[in-house]
Amino acid sequence: MSPNAILLPMCVLALWTFLVLNLIPLTRIRAARAGLVHVKDFRYGESANVPGDVSLPNRDYMNLLELPVLFYVACLALIVTQRVDDLYVWLAWGFVTARLAHSLLHMTTNNVLYRLGLFAIGATVLLIMWVRLTLSAI
Repeated sequence: MSPNAILLPMCVLALWTFLVLNLIPLTRIRAARAGLVHVKDFRYGESANVPGDVSLPNRDYMNLLELPVLFYVACLALIVTQRVDDLYVWLAWGFVTARLAHSLLHMTTNNVLYRLGLFAIGATVLLIMWVRLTLSAI
């Protein structure tokens, strides 16, 4: 398998992150037009006056920038060290699938227990990638 094969799951997650980013202003503008929030509610981030459904895309966006940083670094390290193989690509897709499912669930039904399960699956897959990468470097 080409080392570049791991770029596709990276790109999919990055594009999804940009899509979620675009939901933030759309949600805020819609809420402002409905009189649910005011500009001052966002002066220092999000005030307690911001309804949960309005802050949800912003929180999901932050989630997409936290743990995935370790994913992007691992993938780039694999490319640079020329260690990309089929298993790493499958693991990368597993992580991205778990993150996309987590994100979709977060912004729809927001079932916390299911979200936790999806988060744990993604984190475990990412941990496997890092343990394998670390062991191959020893």
